[in-house]
Amino acid sequence: MGFPARRLRRLRRTEVLRRMVRETVLGVDDLMAPLFVREGIDQPVPITSLPGQYQHTVPSLVAEVQRLASVGVPGIMLFGVPAAKDPEGSAAWDPDGIAQRALGEVASAVGDQVVLAADLCLDEYTDHGHCGILRPDGTVDNDTTLERYQKVAVAQARAGAGVVAPSGMMDGQVAAIREGLDAEGFQTTAILAYAAKYASALYGPFRDAVDVTIAGGGNRHAYQQQPANRREALAEVALDVAEGADMVMVKPANPYLDILSDVRAAVDVPVSAYQVSGEYAMVMAAAERGWIDGPAVAMEQLTSIKRAGADFILTYFAADVAEALGG
Repeated sequence: MGFPARRLRRLRRTEVLRRMVRETVLGVDDLMAPLFVREGIDQPVPITSLPGQYQHTVPSLVAEVQRLASVGVPGIMLFGVPAAKDPEGSAAWDPDGIAQRALGEVASAVGDQVVLAADLCLDEYTDHGHCGILRPDGTVDNDTTLERYQKVAVAQARAGAGVVAPSGMMDGQVAAIREGLDAEGFQTTAILAYAAKYASALYGPFRDAVDVTIAGGGNRHAYQQQPANRREALAEVALDVAEGADMVMVKPANPYLDILSDVRAAVDVPVSAYQVSGEYAMVMAAAERGWIDGPAVAMEQLTSIKRAGADFILTYFAADVAEALGG
């Protein structure tokens, strides 16, 4: 007598059979690597809370992007760390700012071999660590911030970014950036909107990487989404798509797979997910203690993110996974 369950088990019998019926396949083209470049250093600086990741010099950044290209990683997301910060974050749009100089050097070195995306925000550049210009009472001035975002977008596009990625969760940021880019002749520069970005507790190592301390209570709850809300994410994504976002992002990734699935079902533009610094650091810390098989867990988590609907994934595991996949 046959049992229906045995039909399922028969398809698990060998590795090659399991591969043949696999529903979700993670590939090198699904990966984007976040990278950091810091002004005022003469050699790469290890990021203690992100083992294996560095604050790069411009030359070491170029070398790392070339290495990523050699293993098939198709894109990077660049974050700049300036030597000096001010209340407005003016280094973010300075043509000679660290991110712009780095983008120019990388673009000259790799051309169209790699998609060059630049995080578009002010928090890495402000002395108060918030994503926008602050009013005297310490709240973020949304509309004044949008004017600065336009300047940053144009500076990044002019330097060589093919994609700008607004992450500040300001109302109307995509429309403002699109207007600013188009007015300066950058109609082909794409916008990847951090559309559903949650006020997560998983960003700590990233803040170490960009030397950010947040003033006024140490959080961004007033403008990022609260983790308890699901429907709100769809509203945020719909607004960004209506304003002209070419791609949208859910951030963080693994704790928000339900959101990622909802977004994938709701929109027709490409959807990404950011496996953030805390997600990476937890895997690395547990693996270092011998509690888990780190590479296997990384692959499992990334596959789950793709299974939930991501077209591509920002992950600090990009280089290692690409090498494991034979990229």
